[in-house]
Formats: sequence, C-alpha cells, structure tokens
Amino acid sequence: MASSNYSLKVNRELLDPKFESYRLSLDPLPTYTIELDAAVAEVKLKDSQYTLDHVRAFGMYNYLHLDPWYEDSVYFVDSKGRLLNLTVTLDTALGKPREVFRLPSDPEQCPERVCASLSLTSATWAALSDGAGTLYLLRTGNRGEGALNKWELLFSERLGEPFSVLHSLSHVQGTLHCLELLLLRLIKEPGDARGSGFTACLEWVTIASHTTQAEERKYEVKKRRVMKGQSVPHYAALEPQGRGLMVAAEKPFKFTEVDSVPVEEPPAEPMDTDNTDPIYFWQQTESDLTVHLRLPEGVTKDAVCFRLTAEQLSVGVQGSEPLLVGALHAPVDPEASTWTLENMKSLEISLQKREEGPVWPELVLGDRRGEYVVNEEQVALIHERLSHLTTDDLANAEKDKPPCNPQELEDCDVCPEDSFSLMRFDADTLKPSHVVNLGSHQYLFSVDVSPTDMPCLCLRHDVDALLWQPRPGQPDALWEHIATFNALGYVQASKRDKKFATCAPDSSFAALGECLRRVFLYRQPSPVDTVLFNRKEGRQVGQVAKQQVASLDTNEPMLGFRASRERLYVLTSSSLFVLKINNQ
Repeated sequence: MASSNYSLKVNRELLDPKFESYRLSLDPLPTYTIELDAAVAEVKLKDSQYTLDHVRAFGMYNYLHLDPWYEDSVYFVDSKGRLLNLTVTLDTALGKPREVFRLPSDPEQCPERVCASLSLTSATWAALSDGAGTLYLLRTGNRGEGALNKWELLFSERLGEPFSVLHSLSHVQGTLHCLELLLLRLIKEPGDARGSGFTACLEWVTIASHTTQAEERKYEVKKRRVMKGQSVPHYAALEPQGRGLMVAAEKPFKFTEVDSVPVEEPPAEPMDTDNTDPIYFWQQTESDLTVHLRLPEGVTKDAVCFRLTAEQLSVGVQGSEPLLVGALHAPVDPEASTWTLENMKSLEISLQKREEGPVWPELVLGDRRGEYVVNEEQVALIHERLSHLTTDDLANAEKDKPPCNPQELEDCDVCPEDSFSLMRFDADTLKPSHVVNLGSHQYLFSVDVSPTDMPCLCLRHDVDALLWQPRPGQPDALWEHIATFNALGYVQASKRDKKFATCAPDSSFAALGECLRRVFLYRQPSPVDTVLFNRKEGRQVGQVAKQQVASLDTNEPMLGFRASRERLYVLTSSSLFVLKINNQ
C-alpha cells in the first residue's frame, strides 16, 4: 500500500478561542509520602552514552508505571531487583509497596545496561525488561484490589543488546495466544560518519503459544521485525491484534529485516534523462492553486475524465490512461474547486486549499512532469520579505523595531524539524499507509486513556495542547481529537526545568513536573459559585480554569510521574509521593 498524505482534523467544538488564562489557586494539594526500603533502580548514563538520543530514551526515562486496567495502582523496580506495587484505596492509610516479582539475575553485571522497563500487556499479563537484554513475560493473575499473589514467570529469553519495552499487547489468533512487544535500542553504527554514530532501532517481537495446550503451555518467539531510524521516536505503539504500528519521530523509520532476513527494497525507478516538455504548469497563492494541463488536440468537454477528492486527483481523456493521477500534497476543498476546457487542447484546474498559508513544494506526490511557475508579484513579495536578511546597515535599524536577538527566543518559538512526522505502518506489507507531517506541532507527552485502546499522544496546536486518540478501525479518521488543554502548549514552554508532563485519563487536569521538587497542576475550566465579570469585555464569566503549584519535601530529582483520575504520583530515589487531586 502506497503511503498517502494525511492531515489531523481538529474538532473545533473542543477549542475555546475565548480562553483567557489560568487563575492561580492557593488551595493546598494534600500530599502523602511513602519512604522506600531501597532506592529506585536508577541507571546513570555512561560516557559511551553521550548522544541526545540517549538522553531522550534513557536519561529522561519515567521509572513509574501506572496500571491502566486497575486505577491507582503503580509499579517500579528498586535497586534490589524487586518489582514493587502500590495500590491506593485510602490516602490516609497508605501501606508499603509490596513485591510482586524479583529479577532472577543481577542486571548491574552488564556494563551497557539501560533502565529496567515494564509494560502491562493486559489485565492478566505483563512484560518486563531487566535493562541488560533479557525479556520476562509474567502472568499476573487478577491485579485488582486485594490481590496479593506473586507474578508467575512463563517466558524469559535474552534478545540481544540491552533494550527497553515501549509497548505490548495480548490477543488470540486462531489457536495461538499472541503477545506483541515493541522494544527500543540504540545501536552503535561505526560507519556513520555524518551522524551521532548511533541508530535508533525498534524491534517488533511476537511471542506465542497454542491455547489448546492448557497444561504445559510453552511460549516461544514466533517473529521478529526490525525497523531503524536516525532519531529516538517520541511515540511508538502497536495496534490491537497486531495489525500495524504507529511511530512519531523527527526522522523517518523503515523496516530493515524480518527474522534476520533483510527486507528487500523495490528496485529504483530509472531516472528519465530525456528533456521532455512538462505536461502541466501550475501556480499557487496562499489560498488556491491553478493548474494548466495539456490535452490531445480536439478533445471535447464530454471526453474529459475528472475526479477530485479532498486528497486525490485524477485527470484524463475517456478511453485512455489518466494523464495526471495521484495523492495531492495537502487536502483541498472539492466543492470549491473547478475545471475549464480551453480551446479543446488544455484544461485549467482551480484547486482551493483547505488550509491557507503553507506553500506546496509539489502538486501531486512523486510527480515530476510538471513545471512550477512563479509570477512577478510573488517574486516581489518574497524579495520584500527577505530583504531584511541581506541589509548592510543593521546599526540604522529603527529603535522601536530592533533586530531580532535569537537569544531572546523562548522554547515555544522554536519549530521542530520539517521531517517530524507521524506514520502508520501496515503489519503485512511493512510499508507506511498513512503519513502526517507534524512539523508545525510539538510533541508533549503520551498517556493511556483506555486500557483497550492505543496510547494517546498530546501535540501542541497553536498555544493549546490537543490530545489525539488513534483509531485503527477508522482509516478515514485514524487519529481523533478527544480533548484540549487550553494554553498548555504555551505554558509548558516557559517551564525551563520541566522533565515530565502527563494528564488524567479523563482529561480533567494536566500536570507538569520539574527536575526538582515542583509540580504544576492545570485544571479544566469549572463553574464558579460567585458572579464574575470580564473587565475588558464586561461579560459574565461562568467558568474558571485553575492552576495549582505543589512543592515536594525532597531534594532528590524526580524519576517517575504518573496521573490517575484522582491522584498524581511522583517517584524519587527514596520516596513515593501521592498527591490527592480530585475528591469527588
């Protein structure tokens, strides 16, 4: 399946253009502290792990794991190799974290080890990595309230170089019980002279056992698929039933091998070296495009075959192959687009852009048979906009309009790379089926909203933060906008010491955690009991969004940060803090 251009569709009903600001609330957040018996198994980066990708993948790792199936239940691994669980039922009667599993071997013997990682695969299964290259599959039984049983080890195998588990899921396929796991590695590439010397490697591992063998069920690796890229992905998750994979990264990924066999690349199409004339000419403005397509002499209007959707264009003559066909660079409005036959030898097509402003680098993806024409007005406008970059006299700049100082730019003013994209890969073809350009969006965080759905990803949209839920069963609406955190995209950029960000599964609040001590809470607007009026507009204000700040009693850096509907959990090396957020 060829990749197609796709756009994220914002639900305007979830946006609040009249949102003013968060009101600082001095209401205290009840905070409860649990002292740990042993330190958290924190792994410090070594001199050999020097790249920015190592910092993103392991230096900023979230050591705390929230159970999406059983709310207010968190897990972490301590320095004794114990996987510990804390389940909160009453905040004023918190017990000590209990051990549910202990790593059989000491991962510290591996010099290049990474963080131990946990992925809760289903309501009764979990996947655990020791950070030294060994994977453990655990049958947890009922992890609900009051469950005190230890987890049962059903599979363990060394899978190569150290890795962390990003995502996992469980499903039944025929007579097979399948466990799908997504692993992340950073592999040294000695031949990479231009880059950092490391390549990000995602490995999709399928482990299965026959469901008919109830007594001695044996699990074994059935399939291993490897994909590589030049940057650590911000988001990577598997689709239910293992039908596909979604990856958001600054550099593109592609599958390179399946079960140690290299994936064959399709032969490159021979380059057309003939100096043939273009078959169409096109121009564009900020709002529309005009295309002039050459037709055979004497073509009538009835013989023209023209089909246009929001993302596809097909133009031809009846009885012949289409002259111009393919996916458009960006969506258009078919209802506002027209075509006209000129002198029975050319077709003039007018396309209305769905989003005004962005300049299209090409008309149809991959088509090089056209010629782009820039009119004189556009050339003059471009020169006018760029003239300040080539001036010879910066000292005479107007006092009220001083030259831009890049040191004064905030993080929110820096745009991600243009190649930042969200891709969906098909499990059968291993090719991208949907590609979204996220160059104008900033990745903020990911969160599990529903245990049966894929993790959501939160992206900045203008000043807001929008939460997107992947919907693999809806190819036409693959990512759904389900919630908005007003102005959070701008607010988080001002937090220079920010380390973690998350939100409640019901989107009732978002939270930011700094490297040390401070936690910022941003609640969704709620009705007010008193009558308030906007000073500028004089209108009555019915809802107010609140900001709260908590300062934890610790000098240790934050290692974990998770939120449930009612609580916020913060993990440090020797303490676990529980903040009561919602009392309803």
